[in-house]
Parts: sequence; C-alpha cells; structure tokens
Amino acid sequence: MISLPITSFTALFTGALILLLTIKVVQLRRRDGVVLGDNDDRALAKAIRGQANAAEQLPIALILMGLAELQGGGTLLLLLAAALLVIGRILHAIYFAIHGTHWRLRFYGMWMTLAAQGVLLVILALTVLS
Repeated sequence: MISLPITSFTALFTGALILLLTIKVVQLRRRDGVVLGDNDDRALAKAIRGQANAAEQLPIALILMGLAELQGGGTLLLLLAAALLVIGRILHAIYFAIHGTHWRLRFYGMWMTLAAQGVLLVILALTVLS
C-alpha cells in the first residue's frame, strides 16, 4: 500500500476549500438566477474567479507534492510546502469569497501558493536527480 500522508492531508484541506468556494458561487448564482456567466455582477465574477483560480493552482501543487513524497522528499520541506500552500490558498480564498476584504490577502495568498510550488519543484528535482 502506498502511503502519502502529507499529500493526503493537504488534499483534504484544499479539497474542502474548493468545495466552500464552489458553494459560494452556487449561492450567488441562485440569489440572482444566473445560469451562465456572471451577469455583470462584480461579487459573482470575483467568486467565480477565486474558485477557478483554486481549481487551476491546486492540482499541479498536489501532483508535485505527491510525486515528491513518493520519491522520498524530505518530510520537513514537504510539511513547509503543505503549510505554505494551505495558508496561501486560505488567504486567497478569503479575498475572493468575502466582499470588501483587502487586496493584500490575495497578494500574499498567491505569493505563498507560488512559493509552495517552487519548494515542491525543488524537492522533486532533488529527489529525481539524486
């Protein structure tokens, strides 16, 4: 049996986050009866973009994490990357899900997401090349 506890816990938290972001989009669509698009509603457009961004960023990060963990990447570095990723995605999600929050949450959230992906790339490269 293959065990990927760090990747599994990260996927659990980030999967729940995507679910919450999706629920937010569905609620806004139902509120205004919007079936497709955003009906020029800024709050809905922002919610859609936040959910889509998570759906774009998280798969590659989880793939990198899983491969690095399978290859025996360092546990501490993997935990650091997982923490950066989860905290970054939470900050990013807050900006997109709660209207009126400061843009810095988005900035730091995306920065942390990219930093996590960078760490994961380095871990994977080191494990593959060693």
